[in-house]
Amino acid sequence: MTGNQLRVVVMDGRGRTVRADRLRRWLVEVAPRSTRGELSLVMVSDRKMRALNLKFRGVDRATDVLSFPMAAETQSAELSSVAEQYLGDVVIATGVAERQARNAGHRLGYEHRRLALHGLLHLLGYDHERDNGEMARLEKKLRRRGGIE
Repeated sequence: MTGNQLRVVVMDGRGRTVRADRLRRWLVEVAPRSTRGELSLVMVSDRKMRALNLKFRGVDRATDVLSFPMAAETQSAELSSVAEQYLGDVVIATGVAERQARNAGHRLGYEHRRLALHGLLHLLGYDHERDNGEMARLEKKLRRRGGIE
């Protein structure tokens, strides 16, 4: 791996591995240098995303991206000494991403990258609703590093 030790597995909504090498490599490259561990990037239908958003946030609509961090207390010291830390899951709604890309006039790959990075930062503990712009500034810097802003 390059400067960090991030491992990304891309899956569909049924848990099957998806070949998305460019997206996976891009996210590993632009992740904050201190990032360590593994995450699952899951591409789901808008219907599935709507159900997740309702269940976990109480919002009855599909959103573009949700992050499900693995709580540190659920990882045993024994496990973390043997295996990489599991950071959690980033879930992207494919239909929402397609519409957002079309409406913004950019490629779908750009949108997937933007959403994957946003979700990763949430897994790392950033919260744009409470951090006085810290997450937005970092996200912009990392997107620039990755050539998408």
